[in-house]
Amino acid sequence: MTDRTHELRVFEVIKETADAVTLVFDVPAEVASRFDYKPGQFLTVCIPSERTGSVARCYSLSSSPHQDSRPAVTVKRVTDGFASNWICDNIAVDSTVTVLEPSGAFTPRSFDDDVMLCAAGSGITPILSIAKSLLHTGTGKVTLLYANRDRDAVIFARQIDDLAEQFPQRFAVTHWLESERGLPQSAAVADLIEPHVGGDVFLCGPAGFADQVRAALTRLQVPAERLHTENYKSLETNPFLTATAQAPEPAPVDDGGARVRVELDGESHIFDWPKDTPLLDVLLAAGLDPPHVCRESACGTCVCSVRSGRTRMRMNESLIEEELSRGLTLACQTLPESAEIDIAFDQ
Repeated sequence: MTDRTHELRVFEVIKETADAVTLVFDVPAEVASRFDYKPGQFLTVCIPSERTGSVARCYSLSSSPHQDSRPAVTVKRVTDGFASNWICDNIAVDSTVTVLEPSGAFTPRSFDDDVMLCAAGSGITPILSIAKSLLHTGTGKVTLLYANRDRDAVIFARQIDDLAEQFPQRFAVTHWLESERGLPQSAAVADLIEPHVGGDVFLCGPAGFADQVRAALTRLQVPAERLHTENYKSLETNPFLTATAQAPEPAPVDDGGARVRVELDGESHIFDWPKDTPLLDVLLAAGLDPPHVCRESACGTCVCSVRSGRTRMRMNESLIEEELSRGLTLACQTLPESAEIDIAFDQ
């Protein structure tokens, strides 16, 4: 366990549909600042397992930090889904849940620009958080395309209707129901969203839906840097399990290693950085606890800024071109490419 791990009491359980529940958490006053979050972020939840002790799953916050007094995540049952089914069957008011602090990079850069939101199924969870924050604190127009199997499967139907009634000039919703229109296809999606893609597009939903939306955006020649995607992905590692960190062998500069200065939590640290070791591993082995969750490039939690020097990433599923051009990188994937490097977190 790290110092980012907390026990939260469940304040309320809301049955959204036959297959989805919202867990509203009570955050103790002494750690309230640790749970400040941005719309679209997620919590990583520890689920007990008889086989492995625990498993970790990431669930998006459906609450808005600008509108709701308590953080909440929404979980939908998945066929043969161990974690989601365990939550739906076992969590009740006053249950205690082990979570990591909020993480994720699926958040709006501006609250005043027009945005297009595309969701399917439980992909509405971070999208609702973003919509509520934008409408209540910003000035731009918000358009939502929301796909579901049928009307009974629509999560947050009442909240969405209330937002449409409260912000009739700024919020427009189109429900795509498979029971009435079949599965979404890129040509029809393009026709629906074409008038509304002048700004950023936020996309969250199953792979098939996401593929059709991406194809529609390609048809409309929407620049790739305007698309922000939240991916469904099971973690291959468990951040709740304490791993024994092995310090990497120092690598001479002439062997491709680097000398790196890292600013983290207001303090500076200097390390030898072996050429084939990701920065996150170097920091963990040194006993530091930089922000991280998945270690697989998907969540964007370990993002940091390269202030000088050169690095490269083995894989990148989170950062867009504009962020890369600003020197942002993922510590879990970053390797050194120059002899001297300066890195900063929380920039």
